[in-house]
Amino acid sequence: MKKGTLVFILVMIVSLVFSNELVVYIYESLSWIEEGTIQKFEEINNCKVRVVKLGDSGNVLTRLILEKKNPRADVIIGLDQALTLKAKEENLLIPYKPNNINKIKDPSLIMDQDYYVVPFDYGAIAIIYDPEKIQDELISFEDITKYKNSLLIEDPRTSSPGQSFLLWTIAVYQNNWKNFWEKLMPAILTITPSWDDAFSLFELGQAPMMVSYATDNAYSQYYYGTSKYKVFIPIEGAFVQIEGAGIVNGTKNLELSQKFIEFILTEDFQKEVPLNQWMFPVTSVELPEVYQYAIIPEKILTIPAEEISRNLDKWLEEWEDLIF
Repeated sequence: MKKGTLVFILVMIVSLVFSNELVVYIYESLSWIEEGTIQKFEEINNCKVRVVKLGDSGNVLTRLILEKKNPRADVIIGLDQALTLKAKEENLLIPYKPNNINKIKDPSLIMDQDYYVVPFDYGAIAIIYDPEKIQDELISFEDITKYKNSLLIEDPRTSSPGQSFLLWTIAVYQNNWKNFWEKLMPAILTITPSWDDAFSLFELGQAPMMVSYATDNAYSQYYYGTSKYKVFIPIEGAFVQIEGAGIVNGTKNLELSQKFIEFILTEDFQKEVPLNQWMFPVTSVELPEVYQYAIIPEKILTIPAEEISRNLDKWLEEWEDLIF
């Protein structure tokens, strides 16, 4: 065989292998997708998916920004409403409207009408607490401030639930949100980089309260057979976080990336969301029985996307100045 022919064949083989590998960036808590869910996509599409875990969702977005001139990922999973706006501002994504978009059960869950990010789950942010340590009835945000060194929160600069909690307080207190945080500070035991870190401390009994999700009653029933933890949504109203996936601008595998975006709306993916992600799926798949214990908020607060886009960086800077 001629040397030139051999080189050509090797190049073609390498190109084929490379083109059939999809690189997906996720945050740590999404690691469950590696345990069977991804394999289904690989089998259907005769490809290999390489999953890269990067702390919390804020860390994933930061990595994309750092790699902007030389993208290494094809798909990112785990961007919420605020992080989606940031990703679009940075031109990190390309739009794609999946052919099965009509599987989404509620049009209000489509957080990006341009389809740079397609939703796969949603859930209300909440305060969870240990009823053995906090026995008084919690009613409003102000009640949280009464317990010194008792609350675990996630850093809004690195964590999507942490950022959603900050936005929640802004939705409630509007221009007076910093006054609330000044009252809240004595109640905060520590600020963690991610939800995983906060929950680990919470389960160890380091603090009786943490910022989490309204589905945690279902989690408690599933793992402990009882409502070990209580869920508290203040009377002021709830803030719902929607998470989605998008295609990275500069992907080398556009067609495969598009297939993956469609895959997250299939039953194979959506049925795994409730008991792994502990969020609600965006399609009408059957929910596990324990989800009867999940709290459904009656009042939902929002902040217009334009306002978040215009002010988020400023709010984060003001929060940082206030806390540190």
